[in-house]
Amino acid sequence: MRTSHSRALSLIPVLLLALQLTGVARAAHREAARGTGGAVASEDPTATAAGLETLRAGGNAVDAAVATALALAVVHPEAGNLGGGGFAVLRLGDVVETLDFRETAPAAATAGMYLDEEGEPVPEASRVGPLAAGVPGTPRGLWELHQRHGRLPWADVVEPARRAAAEGFPIAMRLHRVIEQKRDLLALFDSTAEVWLPEGEVPAAGRTMRIPALAATLADYAKHGPAAIVEGERAAAIERAVAERGGIL
Repeated sequence: MRTSHSRALSLIPVLLLALQLTGVARAAHREAARGTGGAVASEDPTATAAGLETLRAGGNAVDAAVATALALAVVHPEAGNLGGGGFAVLRLGDVVETLDFRETAPAAATAGMYLDEEGEPVPEASRVGPLAAGVPGTPRGLWELHQRHGRLPWADVVEPARRAAAEGFPIAMRLHRVIEQKRDLLALFDSTAEVWLPEGEVPAAGRTMRIPALAATLADYAKHGPAAIVEGERAAAIERAVAERGGIL
């Protein structure tokens, strides 16, 4: 597990919405989709496409932002996403709001949890491993943002992300490079190595990646909202996995 404050802030993409979006130009090398009436920007073409799909379905800027952010949970894992937190700033007509759903420290956290017996900082303890994990704010935050201002049904907003995890998405060159750069870090944990280093190798750019377990989580999230992640058996399983590795989530 690794946290990155700067990347966590990329959860909510930039969106400008007018009336409708029409037309698409999609080439084999995944050029930017083009149209009129709105704009979606994100770190990955698959996530951007999720936002555009949501606009075309009649969604507003909030629907598209949430759909894009959830797709990033699949294709841009280093941002944190469902395991992290973020902020939203929006203006809809005369309404201007901010929403803080940043992840928080576990209740059992202490001032000296990253220090050794001599009171010296343990290298990387606050950045890598189970003690680096905060209580995620995204599952409730994105849902709350949609409940306040979204237009489409919640399940429709989650669907592009669920579909990408279930049916597969192409590994972008950006993601390929990140996995390559972080290969040793990912290999430290069986769970991350299993997903992101299949057969012990860095997946090539363009390879189709499927994450069935994440697809199942997103399907439950679409049906039950944040309770599917932050309550019940899934939350308990996360707590157990962290505790078994020395964490306090």
